Amino acid sequence: MAKINENFLKLPGSYLFSTVAKKISAFESANPGAQIIKMSIGDVTRPLVPSVINAMHKAVDEMAAAETFRGYGPEQGYDFLRAAIVENDYKSRGISIEPDEVFISDGAKSDCGNIVDIFAEDNKVAVCDPVYPVYVDTNAMSGRAGEFVSGKWNKLYYMECTRENGFLPEIPKEKVDMVYLCFPNNPTGMAAPAEYLKKWVEYAKANGAVILFDSAYEAFITEPGVPHSIFEIDGADEVAVEFRSFSKTAGFTGTRCAYTVIPKKLKVGETSLNALWNRRQCTKFNGAAYVIQRAAEAVYSPQGKKETRANIEYYLENAKIIRESLAEAGIEVYGGVNAPYIWAKTPDRMGSWEFFDYLLEKTQVAVTPGEGFGPSGEGYIRLTAFSSHEKTAEAMDRIRKTLK
Repeated sequence: MAKINENFLKLPGSYLFSTVAKKISAFESANPGAQIIKMSIGDVTRPLVPSVINAMHKAVDEMAAAETFRGYGPEQGYDFLRAAIVENDYKSRGISIEPDEVFISDGAKSDCGNIVDIFAEDNKVAVCDPVYPVYVDTNAMSGRAGEFVSGKWNKLYYMECTRENGFLPEIPKEKVDMVYLCFPNNPTGMAAPAEYLKKWVEYAKANGAVILFDSAYEAFITEPGVPHSIFEIDGADEVAVEFRSFSKTAGFTGTRCAYTVIPKKLKVGETSLNALWNRRQCTKFNGAAYVIQRAAEAVYSPQGKKETRANIEYYLENAKIIRESLAEAGIEVYGGVNAPYIWAKTPDRMGSWEFFDYLLEKTQVAVTPGEGFGPSGEGYIRLTAFSSHEKTAEAMDRIRKTLK
């Protein structure tokens, strides 16, 4: 008789954003005509920029001619995109990364989840709390998280991120093997200074740990002294993997393209993680589409950079509107300066799901309850800056009037 992976049965409920979507849908069904403004799921709204669209059209035309048609591509990604990434995202910042250390994929979410394939089940995993749920759930699916007890997995090491520590987790006081870090952070929107990340690299070296660094939101960094890559820290290429995405940077949430950097210097014992990941990808991934990779390459053209930067500035302006409006309404707010996320304290000690329901009912504005990101998220909500200026302003006007 066939057996299933029983680790899946240990997962509590459904995926956070699926739960939020179901609650919104139920409210819409019960309240026909309600004008809901969604500031919950971090999906972009600005269209792909002209440089990207033009590149896609050209690539589609290539696929229509025998002379330029492309079939299966390299699982690691086409050389033209890997070279563009190295030149623009790394060498331009003085970072030494080679094209064969870059692996193109269909999304950072996929890579963050799939990376666990190459690690042993008995590794001790450290995660921030609150945390992007994919880091936790995929380790639970792999049997690395243990049992879900009183809101936490008993084999994971939780690093609390609170206002008392500036939402920057403290270095573990015990030895862990895998550490998930995300900066600028989702959900808190906070960024990490270089000196702070240096301590993590030192810890990883001293303990033989691997840092899994999600920098999907680096393009939103506005303040000096905030690294855009973990590899800006000396020695990080010996202890870290970095995940990057075109989703928020260039609006590819529906187009799907990202990449993961695994330096050849990074080894566990004598084993190269670069070689292991390459082997994994060659077996379980057929490569991102040629048309999409040409679109991603266009992001790095001079005009593409200008156009995508304009969209990022657009979303950062929304973040400013949210921060200032919530503060005016008497809400304690964090983030939104170096990230498209705003982390807000619920008023009057309301629970995060309670405040979610209150805002949906009273203002028809949907947010994400902080508790869904982990126990330390209780008492907070997350808002995203990916709506239009008009809807962002309208949502904040509704909330401000209601709370006042």
